[in-house]
Amino acid sequence: MINVAIEAAREAGRFLKYSVGKVRTIEMKEGEERNLVSEIDRGSEEKIISLIRRRYPTHGILAEESGGSNPGAEYKWIIDPLDGTTNFLHGLPVFCVTIGIEHRGEIIAGVVYDPNQDDLYTAEKGSGAFVNGRRLKVSTTGKLINSLLMTGFPYDVAQNPEHAVEHFVNFLMEARGIRRFGSAALDLCHVAAGRLDGFWEVNLHPWDMAAGILLVTEAGGKVSDFDGAPLSIYGKKVVASNGVIHDAMVSVLGKHRRGGAGGIKTS
Repeated sequence: MINVAIEAAREAGRFLKYSVGKVRTIEMKEGEERNLVSEIDRGSEEKIISLIRRRYPTHGILAEESGGSNPGAEYKWIIDPLDGTTNFLHGLPVFCVTIGIEHRGEIIAGVVYDPNQDDLYTAEKGSGAFVNGRRLKVSTTGKLINSLLMTGFPYDVAQNPEHAVEHFVNFLMEARGIRRFGSAALDLCHVAAGRLDGFWEVNLHPWDMAAGILLVTEAGGKVSDFDGAPLSIYGKKVVASNGVIHDAMVSVLGKHRRGGAGGIKTS
C-alpha cells in the first residue's frame, strides 16, 4: 500500500508543480473567506483517488475536497491533495501532497511529497521514517529557549479560535524562534527531520496531520493534544516535538488557563 501511496503522491506532485501559475478558477470554501480552493486541488485529488481505487476499490477514502466514502472499511486513505493552497496560488514554493493510511483507527503508513524540493517523506508503523531513503531522526534540543518552533494560523484566526493568538505570543516569550510556512504536513516533516524542534497548531483536519504525525513518532518524536493526552487525528489540536521539550510545550499551551496570556487580554 505504501508503494501505491508513493506513486499517487508523486503523480499528484508533478501535476501541482506543472500547474503553478496556471490556475483558472479560485473559489472560497463556504463560510471561510480565507480558505481557498481551485480546480488544481480537485484535479490533484482526482488523480490520487483514481489510482487508489484501481488497486483497492473497497478501501475507505477521506479526502479534503470530496469528503469520505466506504466509512466502514477496514482501511482508510486520508488525503490532502494540496497542503499549502494559499502558498501555491501565490506561487510560493511551499506546498505538498500528503497521504495517510489508517487501519482500524490506527495510522500505519504515511507519505508526504514536496514537489518543489523533490523530497519524498515516508513512514510505516514500526519501521522508521525516511526522506528519499535516508532515515530521519528528531533533534536533541533539550530546552525550550534553545528551540526553533513552527506553527500555523487557522483560516478563522480573526476569531482567535482555541486561543491561537495567545499561544503564539506565549511561545514568542519562551522559544528561540518561531516560523510559519503555511503547510502543516511539511511542518511535521521538518520536526521529523530534526530541522525544527516542535510544532503546534489549532483547527487542523485529519488530512493535515495523518501522515505527518506518523513521521514524527517513527523518527523518535512525540505527538499529543494540547493537554499532553494521546492524539487523535480527528481532534483539532496537535503538538509535536522531539520529545525532550514536549512537556515544556504543553505547559506553555496551558498558560492561557493559568492567566498567562503574553500581554493579550483574554475573556
